[in-house]
Amino acid sequence: MKNFKGISKQVVILGMVSLFTDFASEMLYPITPLFLTAALGASMTMVGLIEGVAEITAGFLKGYFGALSDKLGMRSIFVVIGYGLSGAVKSIPGIIASVPSIVTARIIDRIGKGIRTAPRDALLAAEANGNTGAVFGFHRGMDTLGAVLGPLAALALLYFLPNQYQTIYLIALVPSLFAFGFTLAVKEKKTSVSAPKKKLYSQFWKVAPREYKKLLITIVLFSLVNSSDVFLILKSKDISGSDITSILGYVFYNFIYAVASYPIGLLADRFGKRKMFAAGLFIFALVYFGFGVSENSLLVWVLFTLYGIYAASTEGVSKAWVSDLVPAEFRGTAIGLLTMLSSFAVMLGSFLTGILWDQFGSQVPFMVSSLISLGIAVSLYLSNKSFS
Repeated sequence: MKNFKGISKQVVILGMVSLFTDFASEMLYPITPLFLTAALGASMTMVGLIEGVAEITAGFLKGYFGALSDKLGMRSIFVVIGYGLSGAVKSIPGIIASVPSIVTARIIDRIGKGIRTAPRDALLAAEANGNTGAVFGFHRGMDTLGAVLGPLAALALLYFLPNQYQTIYLIALVPSLFAFGFTLAVKEKKTSVSAPKKKLYSQFWKVAPREYKKLLITIVLFSLVNSSDVFLILKSKDISGSDITSILGYVFYNFIYAVASYPIGLLADRFGKRKMFAAGLFIFALVYFGFGVSENSLLVWVLFTLYGIYAASTEGVSKAWVSDLVPAEFRGTAIGLLTMLSSFAVMLGSFLTGILWDQFGSQVPFMVSSLISLGIAVSLYLSNKSFS
């Protein structure tokens, strides 16, 4: 790991777990909305509702299991259970092709994500040594590399097996098995620090830094206008008129995200997480404005490029920022609370986006998200003293 200074073996292992998991998930993620709308006749409101229910399920459990991992002083067991559960259910729609089966698989998959996410991020934070941006950036890069390989595999399979969506669901089980195998090699550092055994959230909120509380509110507000990426896939299909273009655009976004995550993590360590996160929100506002007004297929590629930079500037950076603000014994709780509340907000945002799309057309939800996110970005940029 000479090219990745300060990245430990355990961070690499967790990165491999996430790579194979996302390989499996992202084989299905861009296919699912197309399968739902084209093959099963679901409306945009239904797509938004499915994504919303999935996110709220994961969100609630992220909060609970983050706090539980702090309470028990154990992280790796939740990583094994969470990834194992998600891998086991991804292929259900390959056996039963119906909206209920997709909903069931998606929700159980999110249950697994809810179990593992905050404990895994606490493990990553424990491996950092003044370089949380680099650690989380490296992990996000590995995770997102799987999001590049998965859709490419799906496209190759669709080429040789046209319209056989169920087959792709079944094949997605293979990388899931690799991911589970890597979870068995995950180990956690021994620590003498222990969290309170009772009323963990109330205890945490009393001692939580003011900067963390402000960051929590900011991210939750932003999450209300940051709906599921399935709407970007569907919007790009509207612009280009092509399933292949919409999926390749999504793959390209993930490629940019994967490549940019580690360098941007290093920049966040050097120049500050607040500045990098605010820059990401400005880019998000520009991207959503572009999708709202564009009718040019070529511009879609530019927008997906910028969207990858936005994601690299916010996803890992926000967790690294929280890890810097909160003591080690409360990191699972802090990250879990943040991801829980933001998931609830994304759920509501996805549902409202689906309704606005159905009632007023695709332009309206994108313009609303662009304007509100721009306001949040400006507010965050001007709040230097509050977040420093």
